[in-house]
Amino acid sequence: MVGKVVEAFPAGGPRGSWPAEECAARRRERGVSATVVMDLEGDVFLVVETSEPAEPSVHGGD
Repeated sequence: MVGKVVEAFPAGGPRGSWPAEECAARRRERGVSATVVMDLEGDVFLVVETSEPAEPSVHGGD
């Protein structure tokens, strides 16, 4: 996957909090293809924009 990192979120967020997934979902709602990947060395979740077509959120958001 080739993409551009647009946001980074610490991996140690509160239980039940998914800020990186929520950020990616907002971008997908706007038609931007975005996914979340984990940077294990940096211990952060990265929101990455790709040139692929946007897919609906798997979490549903409702």
